[in-house]
Amino acid sequence: MKVIRIILQVMLLYVFYYIGVFVVEMTHLPLPASIIGLVLLFICLYFKWIKVDYVKDGANFLIGFMTLFFIPPIIGIIDYPELLSVSGSLLVASVIISTLFVLFTTSLICQWIEKKELAMKEKKELAMEKEGERDVDRTSECIHH
Repeated sequence: MKVIRIILQVMLLYVFYYIGVFVVEMTHLPLPASIIGLVLLFICLYFKWIKVDYVKDGANFLIGFMTLFFIPPIIGIIDYPELLSVSGSLLVASVIISTLFVLFTTSLICQWIEKKELAMKEKKELAMEKEGERDVDRTSECIHH
């Protein structure tokens, strides 16, 4: 039964891919159809039009085989070492620089989000304190009348 569920879920993922193909062909977007399909799948999952359980096992199955998709390019690089000898140092440098850039940017964004969340929390606490003071004022007014 699990095999059938995985097959159906992979088929559903392919449906989203082919919807992406259709959208790209109709709109001539300069994006891969797979990305469009993933965005559409994300939208459907976000708005709960599709439950995560409908694609979870199929996605995990495909992720399990993902490393196999990277083996042919790696073998291709090994077959042509002259490509790495000419531009290998540039490739390594670009990987290091881009990784550092991503780490730096991510840390800045995380700090910015953390500050925003802290400010919102403080604002909420201040509003609750003011609301508490108003309740005390209303109570004292009722007592005096």
